[in-house]
Amino acid sequence: MDWLSPPPDGVVLDLTVGMGGHSQELLKHIPRGRLVGVDQDVDALQHAGLALRKDPRVSLYKANFADLLWVLADLSISEVDSVLMDIGVSSLQLDTASRGFSFSQEGPLDMRMDTAAGHTAAWVVNTYPEEKLSKVIFEYGEEPKARALARAIVAQRAVKPLETTSELSALAQRVIHKGKKPGEKHPATRLFQALRIEVNRELEVLQKGLKLAVKFLKPGGRIAVITFHSLEDRIVKQYFKTESTDCLCPPDIPQCVCGHKATLKLLTRKAVTASEAELDQNPRARSAKLRVAEKLQPTAGSPQSTA
Repeated sequence: MDWLSPPPDGVVLDLTVGMGGHSQELLKHIPRGRLVGVDQDVDALQHAGLALRKDPRVSLYKANFADLLWVLADLSISEVDSVLMDIGVSSLQLDTASRGFSFSQEGPLDMRMDTAAGHTAAWVVNTYPEEKLSKVIFEYGEEPKARALARAIVAQRAVKPLETTSELSALAQRVIHKGKKPGEKHPATRLFQALRIEVNRELEVLQKGLKLAVKFLKPGGRIAVITFHSLEDRIVKQYFKTESTDCLCPPDIPQCVCGHKATLKLLTRKAVTASEAELDQNPRARSAKLRVAEKLQPTAGSPQSTA
């Protein structure tokens, strides 16, 4: 809340609203303001609705980051004061076995954040060619044994399609040959992460969502993004770095020819992480990283000053 510092009469975007925890705290800081909560997960919106729907300052939408244009148009909102983006899988999703996000619980291989759209993780593991499957596991899971995992999945599905989280988890353990030791990641961690990202197009949606959020942010307004793994954090870090830099020309060019002008001021040079006290209460915050930036006033001749 200190980093976002929304004005008392501000318009705030909570992306994603989840179970409403961030929104409830934000509402304390905008007594005369307005909050728009967006989430593509119907279960999350139902939970959030119990805490938020009775508040006339709140509007909740089933949508994802890439849908900001129509969400804000529907509310006749042209600019906002603060944006909070909380990226990735939620505790609600992880703890609900039937959603298929967790390798530690028996459930169907689903992994869709929006259960009414797109293909499931089962469809990915049972239909993707071995080379494409290996690429997904390596790029989105950063798994060194991606080829071996893809090969084992293809061999397994030739006998019987993979349908449950426990089947896939057991396969990962066989391939990676690791027993879970204290403090060590489960052998299926990277595989499940990769499939979840592929199923939900998470990195693509994040990139589009960042651009849209900054587009609607008022000069002086702030955007705060919480990520939970290196792929997400890398995208946010690079976007903030690019948009807080005036010239993007190679260093060997003596005069700027790109014409790029900074739109953001970076407020967090390094990612903010959870304190030990917070980790004692919430161990899942261990991998969380927070980055914050502020929208700059448009300069004369810049694209945003003439928009």
